[in-house]
Amino acid sequence: MDLGIKDKVALVLASSKGLGKAVALALATEGAKVIICGTDAAALASTEKEITAIAQNNVLAILCDLTDEAQRKHLVEQSVQKFGAIEILVTNTGGPAAGPFEQFNLDDWKHLYNLLFLSAVDIIQQVLPGMKQKGWGRILTITSVAVKQPADNLISSNAVRTSLLGLVKSLSNEVATYGITVNNILPGYTTTNRLEGLIEKNPKVNEVKDSIPMKRFGTPEEFAAAAAFLVSAQASYITGQSLAVDGGWIKGS
Repeated sequence: MDLGIKDKVALVLASSKGLGKAVALALATEGAKVIICGTDAAALASTEKEITAIAQNNVLAILCDLTDEAQRKHLVEQSVQKFGAIEILVTNTGGPAAGPFEQFNLDDWKHLYNLLFLSAVDIIQQVLPGMKQKGWGRILTITSVAVKQPADNLISSNAVRTSLLGLVKSLSNEVATYGITVNNILPGYTTTNRLEGLIEKNPKVNEVKDSIPMKRFGTPEEFAAAAAFLVSAQASYITGQSLAVDGGWIKGS
């Protein structure tokens, strides 16, 4: 299937590694012009090289700390300067720290709010006018299955990421008549460095496989394929939805 996003301008946040990188690679493979960002200069350069092999000059890499408002503004400005108005936005962040409620103080919660929620709101506000002007746009937030079924020892993610669900549904209704879709994608347990780190700290995490109907963890490529479809021209009648890519882990519908 041709996803119809060749030459579309796509900004994928936190995309130097992990799920963000997988999505950026998938969009580049479909012919999109891709902007990637991250805080790890070496990882960002490596991913840029990898995407360049697919997309030639249609990739831009920018160092960006998504908790910094000035850097977020610079990210969007440089992206627009290079490729023009952003037509596809995939919001993403690094995973928050694991731990119980009493581990986090008020400053930790403020940081989490800025990282997980405010960064998405800010960049959506910056790119939305361009999408409206074009009469076409795709906004996709990457959250977690924890927003539907809280995960043990991940209270920070369980709490803050959930706020994005209300944003996605409300915004999708507001911008639908402009040809803009807004959706949310929920990765389950996927074989990324973050998951490997969690297993290293707590080997019992690996036992989660037993609670997944498919009895295995997902791959970044499987997740990216679903994300690429949701931001495609073909998904023009899908908006305000939250899609779990979790092998059936969520128990509810």
